[in-house]
Amino acid sequence: MRTHVFPFTTLLAGFVAVLVGYASSAAIIWQAAAAAGASATQIAGWMTALGLGMGVSTIALSLWYRMPILTAWSTPGAALLATSLQGLTLAEAIGVFIFANALIVLCGVTGLFARLMKIIPHTLAAAMLAGILLRFGLQAFHNVEGHFVLCGSMLLAWLVCKALAPRYAIVATLIIGALVAWLSGDIVTAKLDVAFVVPEFTRPVFNWTSFISIGIPFFLATMASQNAPGFATMQAAGYRAAVSPLIIFTGGLALLFSPFGVFSICIAAITAAICQSPDAHPDAAQRWKAAVAAGVFYLLAGVFGGSITALLAALPLSWIQTLAGLALLGTIGGSLFQALSQEKERDAAIVTFLVTASGVTLLGVGSAFWGLVAGGVCYAALSLARRA
Repeated sequence: MRTHVFPFTTLLAGFVAVLVGYASSAAIIWQAAAAAGASATQIAGWMTALGLGMGVSTIALSLWYRMPILTAWSTPGAALLATSLQGLTLAEAIGVFIFANALIVLCGVTGLFARLMKIIPHTLAAAMLAGILLRFGLQAFHNVEGHFVLCGSMLLAWLVCKALAPRYAIVATLIIGALVAWLSGDIVTAKLDVAFVVPEFTRPVFNWTSFISIGIPFFLATMASQNAPGFATMQAAGYRAAVSPLIIFTGGLALLFSPFGVFSICIAAITAAICQSPDAHPDAAQRWKAAVAAGVFYLLAGVFGGSITALLAALPLSWIQTLAGLALLGTIGGSLFQALSQEKERDAAIVTFLVTASGVTLLGVGSAFWGLVAGGVCYAALSLARRA
């Protein structure tokens, strides 16, 4: 990719998005696969298949729509699988993946999900996004307590560059943080191994009991806690694409590659916000390039899927969390501004924000969904009261 077509800040946004996505939840994927009895080689194959699937879908959708459309695995879904797949065989787990992804495709074909997205007020969508991202912003400052030199230097670099050259604030933060971590001996590369693992096909076994007990909750968690925030993130950033085609495409791709360990491919939320922010490109019409860059890094991560855990172990967690939090500050501020801009909708928006930020999980469904539910109830009740 030529740098004058893809500016360095744009390439960096794509890299940070992929780094944050893998660093924040790759370990959960391994736990879910291990719970299903997958071997280390099979788990590495899952990581390869997921990286390739997300890379292909991100590049294809971003180029087609000319919008920064990132895909991701379902982190809430992976967390649910990690606690639910105990006692199932690997073949039965693959059967659950196929069942859940088939339900997602059906949801897209019928247009049910698109109709639900149209009735969500824009202020509530922005409030939900702010609530999702809040913990990442907090982590940027919380880590100072235990890693003062590393995180403090990154915060200082961000502040100085934000004042003098705002476009390169995240670049400076990444470089200074990496340099300090290296000088401090916090980057351990001795056991870093580069390897390509071919995904292994697993013949599925369909079990109706596991469909009901695991497949349906997994489907609900993926749609409510991953796809819904993903579309809300796009809307809050000013990008509007037809919902049903995206659900059909991502769900269909995941369905096709389910036998290779691709448990889900969804519309990304948190990582997408990095590529949809002004830091990725000052021109909103050009930010799709950041998503394409992220797609390329996804492909690279997939090719070297067997090395992902070793790479994550080499990087300090505090470095990754601080970088992610600072990269998302602009998006958090913009989302809060949109959420609270309408006085009549402000109470409902703040309820959405607080419930989402609380991290509460009810009936296996994450706080993003319940934030929208609570905010929607407040919105409807207060609107009726004003009319009365």
